[in-house]
Amino acid sequence: MSAALLARLREIVGDDRCLTREGELFAYECDGLTLSPKRPLAVVLPVSAEEVAAIVRACRALGASFVPRGAGTGLSGGAHATEGGILIECSRMNRILEIDAENRVAVVQPGVVNAELSAAVASLGLFYAPDPSSQQACTIGGNVAENSGGPHTLKYGTTTNHVLALEMVLPDGSVQRFGNRIGEGPGFDFVGAIVGSEGTLGIVTEATVRLTAIPQAVETLLVLFEDVVAACRAVGRIIRSGVVPAALEIVDRRTIEAVEASVYAAGLPTTAGAVLIVELDGLPVNLTGEIEAIRAACEAEHCQAIEIARDEAERKRFWRARKGAFGAMGRLAPDLYVHDAVVPRIHLPAILAKVCEICDRHRLKLANVFHAGDGNLHPNICFDRRDPDELARVMAAGKEILEACVAVGGVITGEHGVGVEKRDYMHLVFGAADLDPMMRLRDAFNPDGLCNPGKIIPTTRFCVESNPKARGYDAVPFE
Repeated sequence: MSAALLARLREIVGDDRCLTREGELFAYECDGLTLSPKRPLAVVLPVSAEEVAAIVRACRALGASFVPRGAGTGLSGGAHATEGGILIECSRMNRILEIDAENRVAVVQPGVVNAELSAAVASLGLFYAPDPSSQQACTIGGNVAENSGGPHTLKYGTTTNHVLALEMVLPDGSVQRFGNRIGEGPGFDFVGAIVGSEGTLGIVTEATVRLTAIPQAVETLLVLFEDVVAACRAVGRIIRSGVVPAALEIVDRRTIEAVEASVYAAGLPTTAGAVLIVELDGLPVNLTGEIEAIRAACEAEHCQAIEIARDEAERKRFWRARKGAFGAMGRLAPDLYVHDAVVPRIHLPAILAKVCEICDRHRLKLANVFHAGDGNLHPNICFDRRDPDELARVMAAGKEILEACVAVGGVITGEHGVGVEKRDYMHLVFGAADLDPMMRLRDAFNPDGLCNPGKIIPTTRFCVESNPKARGYDAVPFE
């Protein structure tokens, strides 16, 4: 890094918020995806949109790439400094700027922790619906970048369904606002384009989000099955019954065993082949009939037992196994590859069997925990990346899993994003003609490619197509 750039960054944020020592940078080599870590040249910690804009302008002036980062809980490498550039860590921009209870709107900085927003508005009878499993740590800015989902996506949707307006520092260092607090307006839906763009179009510095009324009643059921396939068939029956649960989550036996041996132990029987967590919410008068419909669907698939949470403490106990699953996996191996793909629900039983076959053939440790209601799979592969042979088998299995999901009409990611993890698998669902408008949109915002380079758009198979000049219009090539 040039002395001129370092001096300018320190001038903007001060010495204490500009990290350059080796020990400081080590913690920022990767996000939740530990594969292919890359150490940034420096990490800066702004506290305002003005500081972010000044940092971006300084980077552009000296030709340095820059990467936005939230809490670092992402699982696709979206916050990796792939070209060793400047990491702009936004976690200190963590203020809730406004709460408008009457219009059910909140305005927040990107570093606000997901769960803390719901806690801040709970006394008003409101909550923020998107709830990633990492919600105790992940931030709203990161959720916007990845279009994060969560267990309650089935009923409430992903982040994009709850973002009304955004303030963003563009890659040229200017500050622009998109959308409005009403959530409606003429013209192009730039908010929709920005949510899920993984920080390649700019750096979000403020988000106006929709708040939702806390349901009058919530019922949570824990259903035990002999195996995952039976649990998946029960999910299909529940959906066909017309009931729309807030959540339908499945945890398999290996995950249960890991959870019960960890600090997240929830008292689940380790003899169960799978657990289905069903959550219903809404008007109390409706839930009795919905519970009976759930019971009938599960009993038709010969469930072993059905428990209904008696109070909030027991409800939290049921969810502890699901929310703590990824943390519990840390007991099984040094590394965890949390895969993410989506298939039509009807194919869940066959795909899960295929995933198990793939991992068995590659001699890998597999555990499954996933959003069954919307077909969002999360095969968890435990491994040790220090073993080159095992790492190669993990990557080969991961590719096969994606190919199997796409073959039945699925997609390569549901909520974790593409990042660097799935960048070179984009060709499984998109051809060059499909990727071209994505690249044109990116180039319109980010013409010199300095903002979060190397993410989403393939740089191998489509290396020619990803060069803007090769496509016939004037822009700096992405590579």
